[in-house]
Amino acid sequence: MFRILALLLLTVTSSAWSQRQEPLPADLEGVGITEYLNASIPLDLEFEDQLGKMIRLGDYFNRENRPVILNLGYYGCPMLCGLVINGMMDGMRGLNWTPGEEYEVVTLSIDPLESHTLAKLKQQNYIKEFGRPSAVKGWHFLTGREKEITELTDAVGFGFAWNDERKEYAHAACLFVCTPDGRISRYLYGIEHSPKDLRLALLEASEGKYGSAFDKILMYCYYYDSAKGIYTPAARKIMMGGGYLAVLGLGTMLFVYWRREAKRKKPSHRGDLT
Repeated sequence: MFRILALLLLTVTSSAWSQRQEPLPADLEGVGITEYLNASIPLDLEFEDQLGKMIRLGDYFNRENRPVILNLGYYGCPMLCGLVINGMMDGMRGLNWTPGEEYEVVTLSIDPLESHTLAKLKQQNYIKEFGRPSAVKGWHFLTGREKEITELTDAVGFGFAWNDERKEYAHAACLFVCTPDGRISRYLYGIEHSPKDLRLALLEASEGKYGSAFDKILMYCYYYDSAKGIYTPAARKIMMGGGYLAVLGLGTMLFVYWRREAKRKKPSHRGDLT
């Protein structure tokens, strides 16, 4: 188990292994992430929600222009999937946004044998742990058939494999942040996601439609560092922004000074009363 977990964290991108000299272990062939940024995901695919109702994946998109976090794994996972969801949930707790209001979350099982009954149980447990009951309307737990699961995972570049000896799936740790119209905006790797990274990824996916003026400044000052897997300050933009503020401040001071001088030098129009 620990060997597979360590390998999975090293295979979050296909390029990571291409730089290694030794071949992949046989049980990890095809496991990893292939990025398809800005690619459209197949929104017409049908899955079963936690209530046993067949839905289109597209039903969770274009909801008042809300971005969507797509979380892939399986409910019977003994370790990694729980770590991924817990890391996502920790980051979500740090936001003043809630699923169903500013964004949507779709958690889908890659195991076609899992049922909507298990999905419902997982939803109840995670919503309770999350501590915001209203999130139930925006955090969806799905199951599906193998054909639809494969089509979606292929579209987002999520490679996984069944290990018959261990009776578990091998897969990478990654969240997929999507635009409201169903395009892949950002891949967030690993099992820890800070509120800042989630917020910036959601802002980026929504193209600035959500968030305050301060949030939009943050988007300007940060960029996604794919090597580190986090948003980091864009030094050049910050320096440029600081320069603009300095020029604006100086201009304001000069304007106030000139107005005062103009008023002081303005001749009086009052006549002599004597």
